Amino acid sequence: MSDSGFPAPDSGKSQPGGGGCLAAFMLLIGIVLLLPGLCALLFGGASIFARHTDPGFVPFILVGLLVGAGGVVLIRAAVRRFRR
Repeated sequence: MSDSGFPAPDSGKSQPGGGGCLAAFMLLIGIVLLLPGLCALLFGGASIFARHTDPGFVPFILVGLLVGAGGVVLIRAAVRRFRR
């Protein structure tokens, strides 16, 4: 093997420092993404308890729940990154 002059890649170790700003940004975006999920839960629950569900709102409720789930995933990733 020849030496190409590039440093050898480390074995999956993260760089020290520099993760605080990204984790805070991920946390902020995750909280913003939770809002559509909470609205979907509110409107979806209200339509179920009112016993009249307009079929036109079901896709919007599902998309809101999916966006909210993405926010939860992003928050969990930010918290894990911050704890390192």
